[in-house]
Amino acid sequence: MNIYTDLFITFSKIGGFTLGGGYAMVPVMEKEIVDNKKWLTKEEFMDILVVAQSTPGLFAIDMASHIGYKYKGTLGGIVSALAVAFPSIVCILLIAMFFQTFKDNVYVEKFFMGVRPAVVALILVPCFSMARSAKLNKHNCWIPLVCALLICAFGVSPIWCILGAALLGAAIGKMTK
Repeated sequence: MNIYTDLFITFSKIGGFTLGGGYAMVPVMEKEIVDNKKWLTKEEFMDILVVAQSTPGLFAIDMASHIGYKYKGTLGGIVSALAVAFPSIVCILLIAMFFQTFKDNVYVEKFFMGVRPAVVALILVPCFSMARSAKLNKHNCWIPLVCALLICAFGVSPIWCILGAALLGAAIGKMTK
């Protein structure tokens, strides 16, 4: 099979069978890209995850384009980004065509009520995976907790939390040397 076809099929499956957006795709992407296809190592995948989180744009497309680029260059990045978005575009077009018909359907409402908790779980999985990769321990686990509290309770911009954590990490690193 052509590698670009394989990229397109792989990322279309990831985009088509993952509910909940970019962060819910992370464990599926990791299993497929690192474990099954072995296109990247765990470390390369985590590096791409960090870069994709810090670049503007849709997270899933950022992840797919970075992975595709790392694996097969510019064309690989383009194919992967288009492929991960393709199922969503098709679904949105179909929903837009038929939305008025089923928007008040009780089964559709129940479906979404059941999917919501599953999406929360899908988003939590990469959080724990990232915590392990970031080597969180009893000495530094307070940093993400304080950042989450500042963002949720006080409305602090995540940008300020990232900058503050980076400065704090640099200062602590300097003091410990």
